[in-house]
Amino acid sequence: MVALSLVPGIEGEPGVRALLGRIFQWEVGARWYLFAVGYTLSIKLFVTLVYRLATGAWPRFGTLPLYIIPFAILISTPVQSGEEVGWRGYALPRMAWRLGLGWASIILGIIWATWHLPLFFLPGTDTYHQSFIVYTIQVTAISVAMAWLWERTGGSLLLSMLMHAAVNNTQDIIPSAVPGGTKTFGFSASALSWLAAAVLWIFAAYFLVQMRGNPRQHVPLPRS
Repeated sequence: MVALSLVPGIEGEPGVRALLGRIFQWEVGARWYLFAVGYTLSIKLFVTLVYRLATGAWPRFGTLPLYIIPFAILISTPVQSGEEVGWRGYALPRMAWRLGLGWASIILGIIWATWHLPLFFLPGTDTYHQSFIVYTIQVTAISVAMAWLWERTGGSLLLSMLMHAAVNNTQDIIPSAVPGGTKTFGFSASALSWLAAAVLWIFAAYFLVQMRGNPRQHVPLPRS
């Protein structure tokens, strides 16, 4: 919770209240909840269909029962506050104020991906010896989508936490890791991973166009 240690000295108690208040900012349209929960899942399913049409075979499906996923998302959403207070709560609005929301979302995505780099060297994890480069490409595109959602919901951290939880708990429905691992800093990745990266960036390009303009135009004002 680095953000919570910085805000009191810079903005005082009102700044802390405004930051934490965004966690409970739930009064947004139902379509944004659907977007948060279903965005990456929809892309994953679309990529699976493209893979099927292109190769004539279905990719490997995960073994986790589907009925568990909604409960996993619900339970893990509050846990994501540990990251989202820092990423979308503290860093994104301040970066966007100076750079514009589009560039801020891209740079934050690279930082966000790098935060997870140690997992690529930890045996037993899904990312062990996978391509960190392809992972960063995907995560940066997701960061752009999350920044767009953040802006559309007036800076709601609850929706960012929900989308973060959905990303984490739906990624293994159709696993895309290369069995046995590859070079961490290489470009070798599964066809599913590259397809997902391409589709994610098609949508990210659309979101970036939507976020063009005055650097401060798309930065929601804090709620006290």
